[in-house]
Amino acid sequence: MQNKKLQSINKQQEYNEYVQQKIPKPSYVKNCIWAFIVGGLICVFGQFLGNVFKGMGLSKEDVATAVPMVLVFLGAFFTGLGVYDQLGKRAGAGSIVPITGFANSIVSPAMEFKREGFVFGVAAKMFLLAGPVLVYGFGSSIIVGLLYYFLGR
Repeated sequence: MQNKKLQSINKQQEYNEYVQQKIPKPSYVKNCIWAFIVGGLICVFGQFLGNVFKGMGLSKEDVATAVPMVLVFLGAFFTGLGVYDQLGKRAGAGSIVPITGFANSIVSPAMEFKREGFVFGVAAKMFLLAGPVLVYGFGSSIIVGLLYYFLGR
């Protein structure tokens, strides 16, 4: 009985070593460079939009509202077309960290479950990824606001 356990453990260790040899090793430097370039280009595009809106005569507050709205729309639109997912495969965190990644995290689950209908598929699964982030963000902002109100005076 003890011998069979040892053989099973040895086979498992051999298999784990085999798997580790076959798993492709990521190129961290290349991935960081791609993330930096793509994330930077998204931010440069956001700044370009801000300059265009400012040139159109929008106030500073209106520009601060319009730019995220356009970026979220474009992120959702390109996710719907399947383009943003291809970008995410190459860019990694460079496509996730900007606000366009937030739009992608909302639209992707909704697209995945659209076969189940609009109510139980799209609507129910839309905030699958972004929901916990929103709940944490809202909850922590309420706590900080209350602390500021009661202790910051």
